[in-house]
Amino acid sequence: MLFSSLTFLCFFLPVFILCYFGTHRCGLVRARDLMLVAFSLFFYAWGEPIWVLALVFSSMWDFFCGLALERWFGQRQRLAILLISLCGNFGFLFFFKYTGFMVENLNALLGLSLRAPAFNLPLGISFYTFQTLSYTVDVYNSRVKAERSFLTYLTYVTMFPQLVAGPIIRYTDVVRDLQNRLLSLNAFSQGVSRFTTGLGKKVLLANPAGAAANLLLEDTSRMTSAAAWLGILFFSFQIYFDFSGYSDMAIGLGKMLGFNFLENFNYPYESKSVAEFWRRWHISLGSFFRDYVYIPLGGNRRAYVRNIVVVWFLTGFWHGASWNFILWGLYYGCLLLIERYVIRGLLERMPSLVAVAYTFLLTLAGWGLFYYTDFTRLSIFFKAFLFIDAPLSSFLPGSLLSSHLWLLMLLVAGSTSLPRRSMTWLQEKLPRLWVCDPLLTVSTLALSFIMLLGTTYNPFLYFRF
Repeated sequence: MLFSSLTFLCFFLPVFILCYFGTHRCGLVRARDLMLVAFSLFFYAWGEPIWVLALVFSSMWDFFCGLALERWFGQRQRLAILLISLCGNFGFLFFFKYTGFMVENLNALLGLSLRAPAFNLPLGISFYTFQTLSYTVDVYNSRVKAERSFLTYLTYVTMFPQLVAGPIIRYTDVVRDLQNRLLSLNAFSQGVSRFTTGLGKKVLLANPAGAAANLLLEDTSRMTSAAAWLGILFFSFQIYFDFSGYSDMAIGLGKMLGFNFLENFNYPYESKSVAEFWRRWHISLGSFFRDYVYIPLGGNRRAYVRNIVVVWFLTGFWHGASWNFILWGLYYGCLLLIERYVIRGLLERMPSLVAVAYTFLLTLAGWGLFYYTDFTRLSIFFKAFLFIDAPLSSFLPGSLLSSHLWLLMLLVAGSTSLPRRSMTWLQEKLPRLWVCDPLLTVSTLALSFIMLLGTTYNPFLYFRF
């Protein structure tokens, strides 16, 4: 498995930063990239000692496809090379992630007894496969020139801040930073602040929310309506603070190293429609499917319903090789079609608070589909969620709510833009409060360390996607 959080924070990261900035101070630009690649591969190999070879092979595959696309000018030749790249990427992803799913369903459908390959899914394969795939598509469409240095390209694919859990970084977004990045004390301090914010989201908010969600949702044999609602509420905050926290850490680390990664979350629980929610949630994934699937299929111009169904089927399937993820994706596809064709006028007239509540309630139901991979347990959950043949409450939800009310208030406030807007307003009114930023960073870091020392519950939900 990956480094423990404390090992990463106390040993790996400090040693890497000393080596990285040491080579930079000596003017060794290529050595700086080599240092980043070496530490990134070591970071990945610590968790996946065998599948690090898959990561390197995937990088080599698309690197040489990119060079070939720039060398050959015939349209048929270029299209053939692009297809080779796509088949390699999708074949690679399908083999590792979906072979077991397909074998299981073929056995159930045809009464066969085929054996699926037994291996763990390589960490972050969905993220780095999409990164390498987007590179060759962009080279094919002449959006960017092919990278001629394999070291630079490997730096792009393997850099550890976003390697195993995103956000999905496109080559076009970081090509300037790869070739000529500037390191400064100001950018480094901003990166430390952003990294600490993400660490605090993960350790101080996501982990306690996840522990509460597990207590309420795991035992479906005694599921009550109160447990279903409160449990999925905690889970909705867990997955938000877990993934947005990791994105913040990746963006912060990138800034410390001279890279400017794009934002991946924009307060999605403030959304007033499902469409807006998906413009704010996991922005890098949404923009990927928009640019590489939805628009090539025709976008809004033709076969809109087909395009939405295809995109959201793929979105669900990308998240996991299980029918519940496919249903989760199609659920959102159906909601988007309903919003466009049935209730668009109503949404536009709806008061803001009501619109936010409407969107959040539909999102809660969606997280139920996302949480349970077993359909029997999923059915029990939704019966309780919809107050069908389930007790209203029991001792556990009430006790948990009373002991975690402070946490729930923090989760609700932290998932909105209110804290950021309040701090900005205070600093405008009282400029001397700039000192609060470093104090808040140090306090958050200290509290996170204390929490990490005192708990063993520290899952990253998106590592296996």
